[in-house]
Amino acid sequence: MSTSPIESGHPEEFTLCDPPPLAAPRSTPDRIMRQVLRLPVDGPQASAADAQKAFQTSILVATFRCLLMYIVFPFVLPAIGVASGVGPWIGLAISVVAIVAIVMSVRRFFRADHSKRWHYTVLGTAVIGFLVFLIVRDVAEILG
Repeated sequence: MSTSPIESGHPEEFTLCDPPPLAAPRSTPDRIMRQVLRLPVDGPQASAADAQKAFQTSILVATFRCLLMYIVFPFVLPAIGVASGVGPWIGLAISVVAIVAIVMSVRRFFRADHSKRWHYTVLGTAVIGFLVFLIVRDVAEILG
């Protein structure tokens, strides 16, 4: 004969029929940020590995852009007589791709409820600010 947890004197025990413990509610800033990022407030959670992969991709794109704009275009290509004046166009395209990659990685950090989501958001916002500055500079150079 089986006894319930209460009858056995151990009310803290759970049976398979008991509902799982509720997750901690999200803070107000987390809920607001999830709305800004167009994520469901109580949507499914992504894995930390997905967030890590997105972070690596966005940093790689931003690094690639910097290498092109500050090493390849000003020094390497002119040395071999190629790519005069294409730097701003390519820089503009790469900057847009980098911004999209950063926003996607911030979304994944929040979807995963990663412990460093706010740290990365600050870093990503700073990099986006720098990329916007570079976009403005590239557009100004293109327009003459």
